[in-house]
Amino acid sequence: MNLIPDDIDFSAYLEATDSAHKLIPAVAFAEEVVSYFHDPKANVGHRLPWRKTHDVLGFRQGEVTVWGGLNGHGKSLVIGQTSIGLICQHQRVCIASMEMRPVVTLSRMVRQAAGTNQPDPGFIREFLSITDKHLWLYDQQGQVKSDKMLAVMRYSAAELGIRHFVIDSLMKCGLAEDDYTGQKNFVDALCSLGRDTGMHIHLVAHSRKKANESEAPGKMDVKGSGSITDQVDNVLTCWRNKPKEERRQADDVRYSPHDPDALLICDKQRNGEWEGRIALWFDPASLQFVESSNGLPMDMLSRARQDQ
Repeated sequence: MNLIPDDIDFSAYLEATDSAHKLIPAVAFAEEVVSYFHDPKANVGHRLPWRKTHDVLGFRQGEVTVWGGLNGHGKSLVIGQTSIGLICQHQRVCIASMEMRPVVTLSRMVRQAAGTNQPDPGFIREFLSITDKHLWLYDQQGQVKSDKMLAVMRYSAAELGIRHFVIDSLMKCGLAEDDYTGQKNFVDALCSLGRDTGMHIHLVAHSRKKANESEAPGKMDVKGSGSITDQVDNVLTCWRNKPKEERRQADDVRYSPHDPDALLICDKQRNGEWEGRIALWFDPASLQFVESSNGLPMDMLSRARQDQ
């Protein structure tokens, strides 16, 4: 694990380069077009941790994914588990969580990686050693101006080779909730930065509060400008099954452990053909989401090595 401190001189990265204005002849894309039709794996992108998503959903280079969901519905946990999966695919990940200290972010990820609430010191050291060249955290809590965040991302791509950058969250990027023009311009800049660098950008954007939390929100419920979801490539929503939790606590006869604890909903995948819902179950000890009601938390590093 590495930290990007806030006192680096990012001034050289405050302005976008002219790489967005490259003119490229069509023939230069010949092999990519061939792969598009004849290599089914070429366009899936980097995998999520759950096997049932591998053939339908992935993170391609140069794209922007919005992660939506209500407060307390597990967005940060799902993204943390997803980041471990990306690290195990030898991808370089940077997490800018302006709402959580790095030690808390890492402690949660260590629990998820180990599949237990009390990972032993040896595993902790091994995990952090493995992440040494694959995981960075931007050490900043509180508001960060949007142009500063863009500079940090350009620095991360150019100097550190970061391939996946997580911004948690949009509301911490110095834009007012009603500044729709500012939000539109910032997301447009993220899309340009992703295309220019090949970095996949993950943007957490909270959903608007609903009358109750029994129904999962969708892309139309993302708080702020409607152009946020219009411009990005993918929209994923995390939803916690609060009705199931309430039935369990009340010993309601309608409670069933086979009902999912959470849903990961894909409402938009511009460069993929699938949209739908993935059912997940939550293991409180490890903070992991697993694929079935009888699924056990996994040692994600061991499982990832088997998948190589």
